[in-house]
Amino acid sequence: MTTASGDIALTEQAARRIHAILANESPGAAFRISVEGGGCSGFQYHFAVDPAPVEEDALIEQAGARVAIDPTSLEFLLGAKIDFVDDLMGESFRIDNPNAVASCGCGTSFAV
Repeated sequence: MTTASGDIALTEQAARRIHAILANESPGAAFRISVEGGGCSGFQYHFAVDPAPVEEDALIEQAGARVAIDPTSLEFLLGAKIDFVDDLMGESFRIDNPNAVASCGCGTSFAV
């Protein structure tokens, strides 16, 4: 596994929320962020808990948070900032992705 902490920024709010999500999971679990085809702009972000990341994954470990990203998704996420917001629209993870040339209004779909 490689460390992606220099390539992707994780805000304190995101790290706290991910740590809380993983608190009830088995040791070694990680919060997986991936990029998949689909959504209204061509690609979409997917979030899940992974019980055991694989060797090829890039890992970000910060303040009790453990994030796994597969190599293909990592290419789309280089330079991104992952945040967690709680506003009038609700709670959600938001990704500020410098690789995206367009995104939808909901912020979960983007184009490169």
